[in-house]
Amino acid sequence: MPDSPDRSARAAALPDQPDRPDRPDPAGVWLGILLRQFPELSQELAPSRSARPSLTGGGGRGGRPTAPGAPIRLFVSDTIRDITDGVVELEEAVCEKLRVPRPQRGTVEQRLARLLGLLDRVSAQPVLAEHVRGEARRMARRCSLALGDAETPVRVSGRCLHCDSVSLRVFPHRETVLCVNPGCRCADPACTCRTDDRHRHSWVRAEWRQLAEATDGDLTELTAAQDEGTSTEGGSR
Repeated sequence: MPDSPDRSARAAALPDQPDRPDRPDPAGVWLGILLRQFPELSQELAPSRSARPSLTGGGGRGGRPTAPGAPIRLFVSDTIRDITDGVVELEEAVCEKLRVPRPQRGTVEQRLARLLGLLDRVSAQPVLAEHVRGEARRMARRCSLALGDAETPVRVSGRCLHCDSVSLRVFPHRETVLCVNPGCRCADPACTCRTDDRHRHSWVRAEWRQLAEATDGDLTELTAAQDEGTSTEGGSR
């Protein structure tokens, strides 16, 4: 049975193709993940004919209820609407910035494929490229959350500034480095680490350069760890 146009577009545009560079464009990584995951939202939203109410609330993907009309479906439907609107607005903004004709109507998958086809031109405008990356990351993260996917951290070298342990991890979706050592304590008497065992010291992406310099770490490794995490997630589906 031949593939549908949308399925063919997804296969052609995904970021783990062999002709892609080893360090793929970050915007392309997130758009590719979104292109893979978005169709699964509709499958998650549609009630299964064999689904029955669960007294414990388990039985679904990630332990979610499988009964038709379960509250989780409201979150999924809201996510579909948010991503649909977001992709339309993103494509229109890109076309306007690149001064290309206003995009034709299309499905979310078709629009994402068109955006991927414009990335070479987008990358020539750093501000636009950062906007596309940020919006694509936001929508991909929300899609993953609606599907119940957990975020896998990536280990990096260097020691935590506070506890001196080799416990630094990059969390790709959050674009954050966390110290995962539960015993980590800092010198700030007002820090929550002194009163909450669940607290984790963290550094957002904008702070990675200073973190790398302070820990004799490698900024390139931190960035590559995020690329690795997002590429692995995209390729695991």
